[in-house]
Parts: sequence; C-alpha cells; structure tokens
Amino acid sequence: MAVDEALLSNFKESDLPILRLYRWEPSLSLGRFSNLSQSVNLEILKKRNLSFVRRMTGGGILVHGGDISYSLVLPRESLKDIGVKKSYRYLCGFLIKLYEKLELNAKFAHDLNFTTSKSNICMTANEPYDIIIGGKKIGGNAQRYTKDTLFQHGSVPLSLNHNIFKDVFLEDSGLESLATLDRIGKEITDEQLTYLLTEAFSQSFKANFVRDTLNQLELQSAENLLRDKYSTKRWNLNAN
Repeated sequence: MAVDEALLSNFKESDLPILRLYRWEPSLSLGRFSNLSQSVNLEILKKRNLSFVRRMTGGGILVHGGDISYSLVLPRESLKDIGVKKSYRYLCGFLIKLYEKLELNAKFAHDLNFTTSKSNICMTANEPYDIIIGGKKIGGNAQRYTKDTLFQHGSVPLSLNHNIFKDVFLEDSGLESLATLDRIGKEITDEQLTYLLTEAFSQSFKANFVRDTLNQLELQSAENLLRDKYSTKRWNLNAN
C-alpha cells in the first residue's frame, strides 16, 4: 500500500500510465474509513498471525492471500469526459475481458439490476460496477483522485482459504457467497492469470507495455510511507 501511494504522489501528468501487479500474504486490507473493531475479532486476527493494513482508497474490509491485485495510475485529463461512476465501468472493462478469456459470463451489477448496498465489509457491499459471475460478486475495486491524477486498484481472486479467515469477522463477512476462480471451476496459476490479465488490459485499451521498476524517488517515498504511515497503529487502527 505504501508503493501504491508513492506511485500516485509522484505521478506527473506527462508520465506514461502505470499498471502494477502484485500479490499478498493472507491478510486484510481496510478501506480508508473502515471501522476495524466493529467488524473484526482482533484477538483471533492476532492468534492466526494475520496482518492488516489500511488502504488510501475507500470501500470496505477485503480479504487477501489468494488473489492478484492491480494498481492503475493515469492522468485525470484522460478521463475528463467520464464521470466518477462511469470511470469504473470504463477502467474495469479489462476485467470483464479477462473473465471472457476464461469463458466466464461476467457482468456489472448495474446491468443486472442488483440493489446497491453499503457495508463495512467489502464482500457484503454492492456497488453499481461490481463484477458479478453466476450471481456472485468477484473481487473489488476502489479509486482515489488527486487534482491531476486518477488512481484505481482492485483484485482478482483465484482462491480463498476459508479456514484462515473463519471466525475472524464479527458480522456477516460474505465469504461464503464470494466468487473465486477455483470455486467456479477455473483452475489457473498465478503466471497464467498474470499473462491473461495483461493481455486483456492491452487489448481493452490498445496499450503496449514497457516493463519498469520504481525509480529512486518512488522507492524513497514508499520507504518513508511504510515507516511513517503504513506500519503504524495510528494509521491502520485509527485512520489518522
């Protein structure tokens, strides 16, 4: 999460858009305003050695460990004619194409007339541009805007170890109804999914990729953010 914010804070309008792919250890990520103690048993979380971190984006609490996540950073000007809600449809289009490549019938909740609902836990919330397969939500996506830049990240769940997260939540977690690729019969490796994801992105946005790593400024920013923000109880527990 420190790297995500470093990429956003150092992005200039003249820079090439950034697509970052990464994995997680079994853990929870919290939305910017998520109330951890309301929804999570902290004793069980600690007992099972599960870590948690607060994102800079909104949304609810999300489980990780069997997913590949992406981050996208681009000039806000490039979507100037598209509103915030419709920008989700546009930017998540590559995920729809990804699932099509896996021969899955993926639709936006909006197009299926799903009822919108809010929750402190991402898996039980319903947003218009959540992606639905077989009547079940798969993954989640969230955004952050600055004056000149749009940032979006989300995840594609390959699998979910229910035993690890069993009894962690104090309220309905939505884990039982969450779609993952293995649950719907699509066994795929990390490498295969990464290839298909980048291919879907390239085809959706007619983009060519240039492999890159963090530059020195981004790396230093990420290290500072990790130390001063994302490793602190002040941020992760209290959101300040």
